[in-house]
Amino acid sequence: MVLKSQDLKVGDVHRAVVADDLTRTQLVQYCGASGDYNPLHSDEIYATAVAGYPSIFAHGMLTMGMAGRMLTDYVGDGRLLTFGGRFKAQVWPGDRLTATATVRELRPDDASVHLDVAVTNDDGLEVFAGYASARIDS
Repeated sequence: MVLKSQDLKVGDVHRAVVADDLTRTQLVQYCGASGDYNPLHSDEIYATAVAGYPSIFAHGMLTMGMAGRMLTDYVGDGRLLTFGGRFKAQVWPGDRLTATATVRELRPDDASVHLDVAVTNDDGLEVFAGYASARIDS
């Protein structure tokens, strides 16, 4: 499905669960995929006993990547123009994450949609806040 300007209005929300039960295996796999082997993301003893966290936790970029997948599923491949944001809280093994894109602005002059992006856990805590824009058909 291709997004069209006539199908969108400011305030529309697209939501998707991007991690139902984030596993420790997924965190370690992301270490390998990203080349970032910081022990905070894979070594339970280091994360708890040395660094003082309750557990290992996800890379921020893993969370952002899951939000990016939700965005491209929504707007279509090759249509994303911008995507950025900031990491607001840790994501832990076992978390269920929901990504949301809210239409902030429609720009018919350049055939684009501008979105507010958020990822929240099941406690309603926003772990990522961002923005995106994408090409849309008229």
